[in-house]
Amino acid sequence: MKENVLDLLMYLFENYIYDEPESEPDRDSLSESLEQAGFSTGEIDRAFRWLDGLAEQRQLEDVQLQPAGSIRLFSPEETRRIDVDARGFLIDLEHAGVLDATRRELVLDRLMALDADGIGLEDLKWVVLMVLFNQPGQEANYAWMEDMMFEEDGQYRH
Repeated sequence: MKENVLDLLMYLFENYIYDEPESEPDRDSLSESLEQAGFSTGEIDRAFRWLDGLAEQRQLEDVQLQPAGSIRLFSPEETRRIDVDARGFLIDLEHAGVLDATRRELVLDRLMALDADGIGLEDLKWVVLMVLFNQPGQEANYAWMEDMMFEEDGQYRH
């Protein structure tokens, strides 16, 4: 499921969201286009639910979730499903200031919403990119992450 739903989310991001951030395509026509691209109805529904969950948290309040110098411990479920490289990179992004604690938690929420095991580094990078793209005021952090995801010729790295 992870591969298909995440692949579908990446496809949506590359072909619809990133290219046309100001316009919101009609869901019915978008579903039809996705089916024609080879995605199943179930995958499309799960991807739309994932995006709905992201949209619900668009206007996050910047709440201090943890005091300075605190360490975020991952739950047993997060540890089981998210590999060590991805968890380490997530911590690095927070230390570098690309993610604050609030957005880190949103990234973790969206990773866990993938309902998949074996979430790796590349999966994490894509979810971070989508989360930052969706968050007002995160343009600089999004640009930093985008630089990591695009190669010189403007193509995504997979």
